[in-house]
Amino acid sequence: MRSVVTYLGVSTGRQGKSGLGLAAQREAVARFVEAEGLTVQAEHVEVETGKGSDALDRRPVLREALAQARRAKASIVVAKLDRLSRDVHFISGLMTHKVPFVVTELGADADPFLLHLYAALAEKERALISERTRVALARKKAQGALLGNRTNLGQAQAMGQRANAAAADAFARNVLPVIRQIQASGVHSFRAIATALNARGIPTARGGQWHDSTVRNALKHAAP
Repeated sequence: MRSVVTYLGVSTGRQGKSGLGLAAQREAVARFVEAEGLTVQAEHVEVETGKGSDALDRRPVLREALAQARRAKASIVVAKLDRLSRDVHFISGLMTHKVPFVVTELGADADPFLLHLYAALAEKERALISERTRVALARKKAQGALLGNRTNLGQAQAMGQRANAAAADAFARNVLPVIRQIQASGVHSFRAIATALNARGIPTARGGQWHDSTVRNALKHAAP
């Protein structure tokens, strides 16, 4: 059987839009691995923020997965291409590491050229959507339209608070598997867990450093 290393990536800003959170990624990868008769050497889970997420130096878990796959002469399996990146240049840079990437939604036979092509098409589509949105808003503003809801400020604030709470819960659920891995290694105090998360380069929901209080809050938000 061929050996592979799996990589699951989640972020608070992208998970809801992609519809492919951690559990769904793991399920998709598991189905693919079983269907292809592959052997998983290790699973790597990374929680990253949208800002700067396409820089490899900000993705320590991906770097670790690359190193392990290179040593074992194995491929890296991901559920969707955007779990690696939404930037075509970043995808191109990954190809220089000479580690094969397999994207389950594209199939086992998708070669590096196709990965570049799909990444380029996705990047172009995002640029077009962004430009159309900008032009439409500028046209409305030029016509004298008031953008945004200026009448229901209290309701908007309440909705914002609920959205923030939901985002905190989502982030906590995403980072929980990483915390469980750390606890399984024998690290249990909040402060020690915070140190381990910082060492892995995983930011908090606000992009900062972990402390015992933020670990405690994350576990609280992740509780069912």
